Amino acid sequence: MPIAVERSPQLATRRKRDRDREERIRQAGGPKPSLREKAYALARERATVKTRDFTAIGIPRHYLAWMCEEGLLVKVGYGFYRAADREAA
Repeated sequence: MPIAVERSPQLATRRKRDRDREERIRQAGGPKPSLREKAYALARERATVKTRDFTAIGIPRHYLAWMCEEGLLVKVGYGFYRAADREAA
């Protein structure tokens, strides 16, 4: 007759470098904003934004096309963008 042995749930062990990285991020005030978040924040604080302004803060130009396809930005004219107006749900 087999004896039932209770096993305690083991936590997944993480590597030391992963723990150290998480500690550095937590001490630095959390994760850095993504490029998409930075671009959208810039567009929200200004009425219209030039492509030059996005590239000045490190946003690649192809991100702008992706964000227009997703509906986050609206292309107003050649080289000019604005944040899309979002309706409250």
